[in-house]
Amino acid sequence: MLDGVYRLAEALLGFATPLALASVLWATLLGIVVGMMPGLTATLGVALLTTLTLKMAASQALLILVCMYIGAIYGGSRSAILLNIPGTPANAATTLDGFPLARAGQAGAAMGIATAGSVVGSLIGILMLATISPLLGEFALKFGAFEFFWLAVFGIVISGNLTAQQDPLKGWIAGFLGLLVATIGQEGVHAYARFAYGSTDLAGGIGLLPALVGAFGFSEVLVVMCQPKPEVVREMRGSVVPRIADVWRYRRTAVRSGLIGTTMGIIPGVGEDMGAWVSYAAARRASRERDRFGKGSVEGLMAAETGNNAAVPGAIIPVLTLAVPGSAPAAVLLAAMFIHGVRPGPLLMIESPGFLWEVVAMCLLATLAMFVHGMLLTRPLLYVLRVPRERLMPVIFVLCTVGAFAIAGRIFDIWVMLAFGLLGYLLRVLRYPLAPLVLGLVLGDILDKNLRRALVLTDGDLAPFVTRPISLALGAVTLATILLSYPAVRALLAAPFRRAFGVPGR
Repeated sequence: MLDGVYRLAEALLGFATPLALASVLWATLLGIVVGMMPGLTATLGVALLTTLTLKMAASQALLILVCMYIGAIYGGSRSAILLNIPGTPANAATTLDGFPLARAGQAGAAMGIATAGSVVGSLIGILMLATISPLLGEFALKFGAFEFFWLAVFGIVISGNLTAQQDPLKGWIAGFLGLLVATIGQEGVHAYARFAYGSTDLAGGIGLLPALVGAFGFSEVLVVMCQPKPEVVREMRGSVVPRIADVWRYRRTAVRSGLIGTTMGIIPGVGEDMGAWVSYAAARRASRERDRFGKGSVEGLMAAETGNNAAVPGAIIPVLTLAVPGSAPAAVLLAAMFIHGVRPGPLLMIESPGFLWEVVAMCLLATLAMFVHGMLLTRPLLYVLRVPRERLMPVIFVLCTVGAFAIAGRIFDIWVMLAFGLLGYLLRVLRYPLAPLVLGLVLGDILDKNLRRALVLTDGDLAPFVTRPISLALGAVTLATILLSYPAVRALLAAPFRRAFGVPGR
């Protein structure tokens, strides 16, 4: 514990320079602006900013990206409260109680509660990041090719299951579509070009960042331009400083939501939106005021904003220890780490043990900047919401195009961005989730290489996939997740318990 405190203090002192502190302030503020603008998401913000940090030192670039990430998830609450439109998918649950509070003339109070919940949730997530990451990193050292294969499959399955609860099959289809796209290009063992059809561009593979910019940027532009223009709550009465009594009154809700949000963030591909929804549902079940939820409940707003912000440090935990993203923005952050020469994964704690504490310090500084901006700049930032989307969306499209091209200087990447934008728009219209698609793109390389490596090690023998203890456990959990998604299987398994406890069936 003392060693961790010392390393954190050392990391904070390393960032105590005018340049680093200025970067924290402007990157967090930019993240808030990106998050609060309908049509811009945290994933898009981190992806576009990654293209602007290619020439920076690794620590400086990652500090800026982490601040953008945390600021964007918080900033989405502004439009959720005032427009009834979540600025990012993570703030969808915020609209349920934030907008009714604003309509009732309590927009200022709603902003204050959202800020308090976001700060508390982020701090809980940071605490979990500092305590869980070393333990998970040590456990991950026991992983081999067999375990990483099952981890990739489990990530796709659980992401599809949780992001498309009404129809998990759609989530799985999106995830395995991402895996299919990830196989385009030269494979990792013999460098044989797959699905290239004679094209040197396809032989080089599909770039992750152009695909993400298209799926979350260009598709969002298309979706926003097809929607009716939202009405803004222009009059914001009341102080934006949260009342200590309200925060203390719902302290148990905040702690519970913080723990749930962090847990949801750790699960590969699930991310901040599920952290908010699960926290909101848990708060509603445990509340004595459940009839007020959805009608302007302060407790509901606190739960949603605490849960989604706690999921941000939670999503970074598997990035650092397993090189597996917990959310779509974390996938971009993972790609940025590789671009800047950082090798996240089980060996990170051995090769660069101080990097974990640098990330903890980055998250802590971003949270403090988020609190300062939330208290001082809430009212001035409301003018950003009044920018006509007819002027904003063309600018975003240009940034998407420039960002896709700037990564490698290939015209082909612009076509990739456009193709994934159209694909993302089509999937959203058909109600397919995009998170499993992105996770499939990220995990495709991990799954492919580890499957082939495992088969080489065993000379084609499949037995170790189900005989090694950790591999067997991951395979069993994956299979159970698939089976339990079917109502008939759940009813069959629940029947003995209903008979044992005398609970009547439906």
